[in-house]
Amino acid sequence: MHILFVEPGFPHNQGQFVKGLAAVGAEVTGIGEAPPQALSSGVQRALGGYEQVSSVCDEQAMIDAVHKVQDRAWVDRLEATIEAHILPVAHVRAAAKIPGTSIETAFLCRDKPAMKAFLRKHGVPCAMSEGVNSAAEVRHFAQSVGFPIILKPPDGAGAADTEKIDTVDELEQAILEHGLHHGRTVAAEEYIEGHEGFYDTLTIDGEVAHEYISHYYPGVLDAMRHRWISPYIITTNRSDAPGYDEVKAMGKKVIRHLGIGTSATHMEWFFGNKGLKFSEIGCRPPGVGTWDLYSAGNELDLYEEWAASIVHGRVKSVPSRRFSAGMISLRPSQDGKIVGYQGMEEIQKAFGDWVIDSHFPPPGTSTQPVEAGYMANAWIRLKHPDYDQLREMLETVGRTIKVLAG
Repeated sequence: MHILFVEPGFPHNQGQFVKGLAAVGAEVTGIGEAPPQALSSGVQRALGGYEQVSSVCDEQAMIDAVHKVQDRAWVDRLEATIEAHILPVAHVRAAAKIPGTSIETAFLCRDKPAMKAFLRKHGVPCAMSEGVNSAAEVRHFAQSVGFPIILKPPDGAGAADTEKIDTVDELEQAILEHGLHHGRTVAAEEYIEGHEGFYDTLTIDGEVAHEYISHYYPGVLDAMRHRWISPYIITTNRSDAPGYDEVKAMGKKVIRHLGIGTSATHMEWFFGNKGLKFSEIGCRPPGVGTWDLYSAGNELDLYEEWAASIVHGRVKSVPSRRFSAGMISLRPSQDGKIVGYQGMEEIQKAFGDWVIDSHFPPPGTSTQPVEAGYMANAWIRLKHPDYDQLREMLETVGRTIKVLAG
């Protein structure tokens, strides 16, 4: 099978998808923005061909590149795994008559207000939401729903540019900052209080072949706004427990109604005093290296599982559920340059046997802002057979390791 894979060079784990495809016997042609010599040697070896474009979100440039490849050889699939690429690639896929995720499905997975409106009609419990493009509309929404509310880009991923609004004064400031007085569209949502987690799958022809459940501590919005927090993500090895039945049933219902066929999915959810609520879904893998946690915790290579689902229509392995696995983000004490670390030897002595891997930028490295994400600065990943003990370990890491900057 001949697969076109979009943007094999960036971010760094994109190469894992290419290598997974090659490992299960696919011929892989990459389409990306970097020159071919900029790709890692491992990715270059896994690729049978490469087309460079000015932007993988430029649909005409992408169509031209795909047609160029099709003039040379038959193409079976065109695959993308990054949120911002999903809808443009769906348009290109349709233009080139290549099977895969449809434009309608890609649009609904990208446009948050449209997604929630569609799923509400199909009985999926969602927070109230609306796409607003004027000051009057967002004021009316806030008056109808009550504070707090959330404002975010309609096609955003995670907590990027997401803002919690608690008062009228904050709303008026946000109207100016988000450009609503100039007609910019923003997704306005009811704020849901509760625990936040996600349900991720590999889905083949609409049927779930792999499923994983993970938790945020604390929720993403708080994690991405406060430097003093060392947030962590933990994937449970207890996903077969009855308490997760409702989450899994909701995820499968969402996948079915959105028409997601053979794809990775990433669905976020909240559970609180209003019960279980759907947040959003993408027809792509989760970010921040979460598949590495799933692979380490379940003793498999999820990138190869994804590749096998596309190339052979089946997965290779059954998850062992032997370990829970987690990643904790370690923030620098201030913006500037990293000058050193404290507590690393203590953590290595206590938990070294359970460390999957870690990243500690060397002294002199410029720090990245908190809002740049979980993996922007230092981080460490751990696994353990007991979920609760792993949580305690991650909490201890967050209290112990200090990233010093000046």
